Amino acid sequence: MLTPDQDAGSVRMQAVLEILTKLRCKVTFVADNLEHRQPYVEQLQQRGVEVLFYPYVKSIAGLLARRGNEFDMVLVSRHYIAAKYVDALRAFAPGALIVFDTVDLHFLRTERQAELEDSPLARISARAKRAEELALIRKVDVTLVVSPVEHALLADLTPDARVMVLTTIHEQLPEGQPFSERHGLVFIGGFQHPPNADAVLWYWQEILPRVRAALPGVKTYIVGSKVPASVRALATEDFVVTGYVVDVAPYFTGCRVSIAPLRYGAGVKGKVNFAMSYGLPVVATSAAIEGMFLKPDCDVLVADAAPEFAAAIVRLYQDEVLWHRLAAGGRENIRTYFSRDVARSTLTRLIALARGGGITRSFSRSP
Repeated sequence: MLTPDQDAGSVRMQAVLEILTKLRCKVTFVADNLEHRQPYVEQLQQRGVEVLFYPYVKSIAGLLARRGNEFDMVLVSRHYIAAKYVDALRAFAPGALIVFDTVDLHFLRTERQAELEDSPLARISARAKRAEELALIRKVDVTLVVSPVEHALLADLTPDARVMVLTTIHEQLPEGQPFSERHGLVFIGGFQHPPNADAVLWYWQEILPRVRAALPGVKTYIVGSKVPASVRALATEDFVVTGYVVDVAPYFTGCRVSIAPLRYGAGVKGKVNFAMSYGLPVVATSAAIEGMFLKPDCDVLVADAAPEFAAAIVRLYQDEVLWHRLAAGGRENIRTYFSRDVARSTLTRLIALARGGGITRSFSRSP
């Protein structure tokens, strides 16, 4: 089920469904586990999306057998779900354009994690994931990636595949309190995503002690669902682990700096987009801003080593002129590269492909 209050992937997919309905498509959504979870089902229905769930649907294969011929396009999100259904889609929806939405390239993320951990076993697992994901990309009609970096990578690895960029989707949000009335640092991320736990542990071990020395009393807020015990155990008066929060807006309108100390990952990082959509400046690693068209010192501060990351936090926390420059640059980046208008252009092209005749068409590569 889409849970846009808990993870960036759901935020993006809900926006995709909304855009498709506004483009006058009849949109049907079904979760892999067929769940009926409120308030999420009702939220989609209110946006004009048909939501199917158990017991009215007993299986995805059964649904496709009954209704597969209705669909002009089927968009399947995440590789481990797409791999389960691609053959059934070919059998029961022969006229549909099959679109695999990667969200991020899972094999790329796991390869980077294996290198960070210097783990031979993790490298073997990552190679297997690469083979599995690339095989899936070769079987579908169109693959969606979220960044030009991933598009370029697949151009080398699967040159005959049709790959398009459909990045994260954000709207500019209220700016919040002025610089002088803001206090604290904020990190946001769902902890079912391993890079987030790694980032917070690295921040606590190597960055936070330096921040404490330079900015005594300044609090760091760790916001997100499914917090592991290893992170909860670190909570102190100035390191506040909130867990899941229904309304995160006060943290982004009231904190002074957003942090993204990710040491590995893939795709585009919704946490960075989300902060910038509020005009909240970000200190990030190179991994956290990959493929986002951000200019260091104009839109974001970037540091990959702990001492430099801490120094960047302190600099931004104390420099109001820099703060306003980054706030404006971040918001402009959202408008230029991550707006609904940008996403609508890609989705319009997908609809045109679907109307062009399903899986028999011949594709040439384009971003």
